[in-house]
Amino acid sequence: MTDETKRPAGMTGFTIVWIGQLVSLLGTNMTNFALTIWAFEQTGRATDLALIGFFFMVPLLIVSPMAGAIVDRHDRKLMMMVSDLASGVVTIIVLILYATGLLEVWHLYITAAISGTFQTFQWPAYSAAISTMLPKKQYARANGMISLAESGSGIFAPVLAGAILSFWGLNAVFAIDIITFTVAIGALLVVHIPTPKRTEAGKASQGSLWQESVYGFRYILTKPSLLGLQLLFLGGNFMAAIGGTVFAPMLLARTGSNELIFGSVQSASAIGGVVGGLVMSAWGGPKRLVYGVVGGWVVSGLMQSLFGAGQILPIWLVAGFMMSALVPLINGSNQAIWQAKVAPDVQGRVFAIRRLIAWVSSPVAQLIAGPMADYVMEPAMHEGGQLAGTFGWLVGTGSGAGMGLMMVFSGVMASLVVLVAFSFPAVRHAEALLPDHEQVGELVAGG
Repeated sequence: MTDETKRPAGMTGFTIVWIGQLVSLLGTNMTNFALTIWAFEQTGRATDLALIGFFFMVPLLIVSPMAGAIVDRHDRKLMMMVSDLASGVVTIIVLILYATGLLEVWHLYITAAISGTFQTFQWPAYSAAISTMLPKKQYARANGMISLAESGSGIFAPVLAGAILSFWGLNAVFAIDIITFTVAIGALLVVHIPTPKRTEAGKASQGSLWQESVYGFRYILTKPSLLGLQLLFLGGNFMAAIGGTVFAPMLLARTGSNELIFGSVQSASAIGGVVGGLVMSAWGGPKRLVYGVVGGWVVSGLMQSLFGAGQILPIWLVAGFMMSALVPLINGSNQAIWQAKVAPDVQGRVFAIRRLIAWVSSPVAQLIAGPMADYVMEPAMHEGGQLAGTFGWLVGTGSGAGMGLMMVFSGVMASLVVLVAFSFPAVRHAEALLPDHEQVGELVAGG
């Protein structure tokens, strides 16, 4: 037995990695919370916040195909460490700029682009590692734990960031974020993540870096059920992102940049994610996982509409809680389908393209949503505006009402897109139509 295989593996090893990522996410969310408030106070425009998301997303999508091939060619643990290290370096750069009084909003566009580039390696490596560390029956639970980490960090991040901002300022938030990245890297160093066995799919995909980068497209295009699932996410994400982009500026505009209300809503949303993650971790999702994907999407879209229509804190708290509580069900169910159907040694390539297809519409939505909010919807929903008389009863009028109306429409449209996708048999019966990769391996081994 080698020193590497003596390291923690299986669910124990995954839990150690998970704890490291949880701590890292806490630091990242604290920084994002603080910078969101800082950037909005500098300009007061939704467009600027939308552009930060845009510059994070575009490099992530452009680099995704190549990143997936690189993940499959190299040690997945190393890829995750490189991603964590790069995020730490970016935070140090922002800290230096802020401490010297030089930080401007446009600097965040550049740092977001750098972070997006390196985050491209994190998700396919992390997702593919699950398939080699755990048996199929634990996939959905592991994905529930990942959602739990994402949401759990969000519960404490706004509260901690708000307290630290009040007592020590933004510099302290950055410093804590840097420390958390070292914890994530340390957790990865102590565990063993097995290398996936070579499969027929892996052999067929070999070639130049370019050939391996586009392999994920070919793989998905030859499987209508997987393609249908991704088109569902493509359309759903576009519609939901129109409203999601103005989530923070709408709340800040309607509450006069009230940090307590903003933090409370974010914390309620995070609590919802934790509850959903705990349920998914214990339950493992419905027997037919595609029902979890579609049902979760539809209800989540309706909750986004309720959030946009809301004008008081209790409605925002309930709607935010429900939207986040459904995320582990949606993503965990979908992820478990892909992890069961795609051979582990090509998951890096396939999952990178999968994310590219699902997310490519988000930057477009972000570019549309910011200017639409600032120059069309907000003026139209002020007293005497073109839409105020028609929709004032639904979302009210004044600052933030136009963005609220955007959330209402985008939530309804996201639900409709998902229901249309579910009407196709290739999506509705995806799990039955696609064999598990373990079954394919047995067929190949048997001759």
